[in-house]
Amino acid sequence: MFVIFLRFTEHKAKAPAFMAAHNAWLAEGFAAGDFLLSGGLAPGLGGALLAQATSRPALEARLAADPFVAEGIVTVDIHEIAPGRTDPRLAFLAA
Repeated sequence: MFVIFLRFTEHKAKAPAFMAAHNAWLAEGFAAGDFLLSGGLAPGLGGALLAQATSRPALEARLAADPFVAEGIVTVDIHEIAPGRTDPRLAFLAA
């Protein structure tokens, strides 16, 4: 299980030009089952993902394919979590 923070860089102004490609990349990650949640960091600091990838290298490769990452619009900060206790509604995360 991974929590990823995508924090805007000084190139944030380029984001609108790559937003459609970034959203398509997100959709691919959800369709593949790698992404479980995505959302913005308030106020306008970037985004965050909850991911369940097959491996860290596979996740890193997927993140590198994000147009925002490739264009230097965001930096990536990955945190790996080994779920030990969950609310019953999230029990699938501990499996």
